[in-house]
Amino acid sequence: MADKKTNRKQDILQSLAHMLENDLGDRITTARLAKEVGVSEAALYRHFPSKARMYESLLDFCEESIFSRVNTISENEQSSLEKCYLVASLVLNFAHRNAGICRLLTGEVLLGETQRLKERVSQFFERLETQLKQIVRDAAIAAGKSTLDAGAMAKLMTTIIEGRLQQFVRSSFKNAPLEGWDNQWKILTQGLSQNH
Repeated sequence: MADKKTNRKQDILQSLAHMLENDLGDRITTARLAKEVGVSEAALYRHFPSKARMYESLLDFCEESIFSRVNTISENEQSSLEKCYLVASLVLNFAHRNAGICRLLTGEVLLGETQRLKERVSQFFERLETQLKQIVRDAAIAAGKSTLDAGAMAKLMTTIIEGRLQQFVRSSFKNAPLEGWDNQWKILTQGLSQNH
């Protein structure tokens, strides 16, 4: 019975992510979501107390998927710039594969939703920035260099990631987040490596 409940929750979240990706101009209501899943609205609420909680579950999936891998990247024996590239590429690739969730990360579907959801999205990017800052700072300390610019570098990288996600959503998923990324990263790292 528990497996069936878990599967139904998963079905609901997958349907919600699908609708976020494909129903670009339409507001997603619980009635429309219930119809997509093939259950009643009451059945939706048996699994999730609110639409906000469904969005939070998608954000949980996003955080678990990304930050577990970020931790693995952080422990690698590569340079800090290589690690930052891998982290940024990971987020961009995740966004590309999960376009509906990308709309959540940009806040595009959160108009009219609770402030708590908007804060969760902000926390995601703050955590990403902190992880990037730590990567740069650890490498600087290990090399005996100043760590003064670690925060500025992490903020710049996070801003670029957010901007690429915004472009992806704004283009209705036509401008892929990784399109031209390697060339742009080279340009970015020329400036970063001078301060590194």
